[in-house]
Amino acid sequence: MAEPVVSMNAASLAFGDRTLWDNLNLEIRPGEFFAVLGPNGSGKTSFLKVLLGLQQLTSGTVRLQGRSVDRGSRDIGYIPQQKEFTHDTPLRARDLVGLGVDGHRWGLRLRTATYNRRVDELLDLVGASEYAQVPVGLLSGGEQQRLRVAQALATDPKVLLCDEALLSLDLHHQQAVSRLVNEQCRTGNSAVIFVTHEINPVIDYVDRVLYLAGGQFRVGTPEEVMTTEVLSDMYGTNVEVLRSNGRIVVVGLPDATTHHHVHEDV
Repeated sequence: MAEPVVSMNAASLAFGDRTLWDNLNLEIRPGEFFAVLGPNGSGKTSFLKVLLGLQQLTSGTVRLQGRSVDRGSRDIGYIPQQKEFTHDTPLRARDLVGLGVDGHRWGLRLRTATYNRRVDELLDLVGASEYAQVPVGLLSGGEQQRLRVAQALATDPKVLLCDEALLSLDLHHQQAVSRLVNEQCRTGNSAVIFVTHEINPVIDYVDRVLYLAGGQFRVGTPEEVMTTEVLSDMYGTNVEVLRSNGRIVVVGLPDATTHHHVHEDV
């Protein structure tokens, strides 16, 4: 079995008297699609910040590729939430992708043949070649998010972090972005850590789930974690988990902000 690319040992994170998780032991391996679920405020984004070196654990350790986590690691690719550029943004699509290739360098950048070839490869990979010269502000949200995927893949990352990467996208672009991320997971052998409030768009790809709620956590396959018994225990109230046509519907969550688990195409 391959060595884990991400490992946490007795990891705890708290802010004052509020604990997000405590004594979390976790290993994520190359080629694993790992989803992080839970209601707003449960610690999903904080989990990513720990891996990015932007947030220190309260106790325990986290390691990436067997080493301590550092900011700006080229072993990590990051796809943020979809936020549209303003209409007058002059940056071209290929320039946005290019920031993933040489954006870490200081000073004047020379657009060499190697640089241009890599940008063209990435644009082709995500199906964005036809609008490579278009200013990003004129593209749809789904097209912009394809470019962010390409940018995140520029370094062929060992770990691909996705922070609500499907938010605000229509169903077609949700499926397209999910498919691109899964291809990197399976063919590029990257470990994917996919933070989401809604598992259904990626449920066909997910190997394991980390569910965070109320200072508790559960880790396992979707079949093990996304059950009436497990979620009812975590929330301390009756929560019904229903399955239909391969999709999951969660009913009765106590926090209204988490009702997004119910997916319209079920």
